[in-house]
Amino acid sequence: MAAERAPRTNPLRDPQDRRMPRIAGPCGMVLFGVTGDLSRKKVMPAIYDLANRGLLPPGFSLVGFARRDWADQDFAQIVHDAVKAHARTEFREEVWNQLAEGFRFVPGAFDDDEAFERLRATIDELDRVRGTGGNHAFYLAIPPGAFGTVARQLKEHGLADAPAQGGDDAPWRRVVIEKPFGHDLASARELNAQLDAVFPPSTIFRIDHYLGKETVQNVLATRFANTMFEPIWNNNYVDHVQITMAEDVGIGGRAGYYDGIGAARDVIQNHLLQLMALVAMEEPTSFDAEAMRIEKQKLLASITLPRRLDLSTARGQYGAGWAGGQKVGGFLDEDGIAPDSRTETFAAVTLNVDTRRWAGVPFYLRTGKRLGRRVTEVAVVFKRAPHQPFNATSVEDLTQNALVIRVQPDEGMTLRFGAKVPGTQMEIRDVNMDFAYGGTFTEASPEAYERLILDVLLGDPPLFPRHEEVELSWQILDPVLERWEASGSPETYPPGTWGPSSADTMLARDGRTWRRP
Repeated sequence: MAAERAPRTNPLRDPQDRRMPRIAGPCGMVLFGVTGDLSRKKVMPAIYDLANRGLLPPGFSLVGFARRDWADQDFAQIVHDAVKAHARTEFREEVWNQLAEGFRFVPGAFDDDEAFERLRATIDELDRVRGTGGNHAFYLAIPPGAFGTVARQLKEHGLADAPAQGGDDAPWRRVVIEKPFGHDLASARELNAQLDAVFPPSTIFRIDHYLGKETVQNVLATRFANTMFEPIWNNNYVDHVQITMAEDVGIGGRAGYYDGIGAARDVIQNHLLQLMALVAMEEPTSFDAEAMRIEKQKLLASITLPRRLDLSTARGQYGAGWAGGQKVGGFLDEDGIAPDSRTETFAAVTLNVDTRRWAGVPFYLRTGKRLGRRVTEVAVVFKRAPHQPFNATSVEDLTQNALVIRVQPDEGMTLRFGAKVPGTQMEIRDVNMDFAYGGTFTEASPEAYERLILDVLLGDPPLFPRHEEVELSWQILDPVLERWEASGSPETYPPGTWGPSSADTMLARDGRTWRRP
């Protein structure tokens, strides 16, 4: 009789107790930029939702820092309003009261030495009365140009270094920054140098909120937990891969941020290249931060651009027209946009991966605003069967098999394959097998910022790109941006469509077409 096999464990769960959620230990957070949309719509509600789910310690404390003449209770009201408007979980008075006891506010500018001394005194007070134990994360929800100033101030006022204490429970200090991580390779390196001069690399958390989405993490589960997929996840079976992030809205009130940045810098350099890395990287030895970083970094280092960037990229600006049954203005009509702006609102690139697994398989990445619908998906399109013993009429509508991972809004997966139509003749038609998160799991998925903030407080960084990944991403994108800078204005495309005609031509040259999500 064969020996009983030990049950396999799931490395994505808490290694201490796989039945229990991970709960942060004593800690606090300092939030710079509390007046911005990111803080109000994402960070503050996520902190409340974590507390509501019992994942924060009882003494958790939140310190707001901004150039406002507020008292602690004014800041508490700001958080209260943000939670009421944007929290995912129900509002419970007892949870709110406990959380609000740890709220503090420090007024001041980023270059105000006295304000940072007050911040230090506030943190010392929280360590005494709230039991935060010297453990604090500094969340920089501020423009990237201010990262260096705040980092230097934290260092000069003794806030970047935790109080010295031996043992496994030594206090920690961490810093969290949001994209954009620079606007090109040179600026990214400068930004990384500024942060590295203050914080050790392992304590710098670069948030890419797409990596916190359950369906993005499901890419790893799909690949490495299922023997049916990994054997065909290579150039023997895969024809090409399409990664799309489309929005059906314009830039709204983001002209000050978006103009001069554009779709490629805003989305491809971070979200889509990180998605591509998860789709194409080799299997890590584990799901811890270092193992994940090694494989993602190796994959990004192996990406190359086609020689003819004019034929393998596309860019565009949405024009005026009709979208969603409403008449809308074009990008150049938006408030705050210069009439001669050359900023692209649509970007598409073709990338190659120079590895044995992916040689010859193009990866097509695209993103844009005012497109046909809001969707983010990864489509792995497989090669046609090598021999089809059917006549032309039997397979007239048959396309290629595809596995589509839907990141948003209808989270799930679709597998497209050919099946026989009922009847006496051998007629084949495409059918879809669909998996939807909402219809399968009764437990609601946590919002991305909940997962990522909790990872910061736990010191668990597998979903955060390291500076090497950021620099490699810019190294890939910089030649494309330089080519576009030298080639005139973007092509105008009608709103509600799927981008400029040059994007269709880009794939047509390879004998392929874009999916219509």
